[in-house]
Amino acid sequence: MRLIISRVCRPQNPRVCISASSRRHYAFQASGGAFLKVFNSRTKWLQKERSALDVEASRQSDYLKDEIAARVCERLLDVKRHFSRVLDLGANSCNIARALTREDLDQSPDAPPSPPLANKITQLVAAESSESLLYRDADEPFNKDLQMTRVVLNDEETLPFDAASFDMVMSSMSLHWINDLPGMLAQINNVLKPDCPFIGAMLGGDTLFELRTSLQLAEQERRGGISPHVSPLADVRDVGGLLQRAGFKMLTVDVEDIVVDYPDMFALMQDLQHMGESNAVLGREMGPIGRDVLLAGNAIYKELHGNEDGTIPATFRIIHMIGWRESADQPKPLARGSGEVNLKDILENKP
Repeated sequence: MRLIISRVCRPQNPRVCISASSRRHYAFQASGGAFLKVFNSRTKWLQKERSALDVEASRQSDYLKDEIAARVCERLLDVKRHFSRVLDLGANSCNIARALTREDLDQSPDAPPSPPLANKITQLVAAESSESLLYRDADEPFNKDLQMTRVVLNDEETLPFDAASFDMVMSSMSLHWINDLPGMLAQINNVLKPDCPFIGAMLGGDTLFELRTSLQLAEQERRGGISPHVSPLADVRDVGGLLQRAGFKMLTVDVEDIVVDYPDMFALMQDLQHMGESNAVLGREMGPIGRDVLLAGNAIYKELHGNEDGTIPATFRIIHMIGWRESADQPKPLARGSGEVNLKDILENKP
């Protein structure tokens, strides 16, 4: 799916870090083993804190997180169940809470009017490592439309909750910054009650491939080499295996692209900074990107990927995932070899 969003913003200081993507593949390992640390967690925390300090700019750049949170919440329309206690993991500025309080979240013209999905939840626990971002909108009207508790995480890689303490876990736009993603998925499975779902969305795959290729070509031309401005992201082919490895059942994994149009590369970079989505890779080159590289990158971006109207597209690839905590009451597939009809016979006899 390809959604086009026009984003009009003014370029400001281009001296910002870049959040681009490359494929990040996971080697499955035994539980409790060492994992490769890719991101600097403190740097990511500082980026979120700084983005929340500029309240207006931070709110204006929340369009992407709000859109993805709404799509995560739409998955609840197909679940005919009430949830007593729900965890919003990596809540950012409580984008999921805002989406839950919206009326008619299902925008299909053929669908009947639907009440806010907050009616399906008794209590929402919003957990986030950045206190400033978590409480940024604590005075907004949506806080009165649902019972919500905010929890500041001391360590975003560790969940401070008891086993089997939630009826559902949701997560939107946060898991792509977790170093130990297999371990985090296992922790999510642990805090869920039996036969309860995890519904999440994260950036992955070829997110911002236009920005990545443009900067690489610009640096190769101007400096004769490539600096690590790229944040590696999980590939969709790995996510299903990671969920299964963590113990989830009845898995659903799908991908959609959201394409946002910007006036130029500097406007894109400015919004990434205000989103708190700048690069946080360990070992990245410190300091601002050179002006000559930025100007060359902008020209290359427009030449290779630019739209006819002079704007540039930025592709955000969203990996949606649903998994259920195992339960004895869940439907299970039949044993291998127990089928009574041969698929080959059906295909051969097809008219």
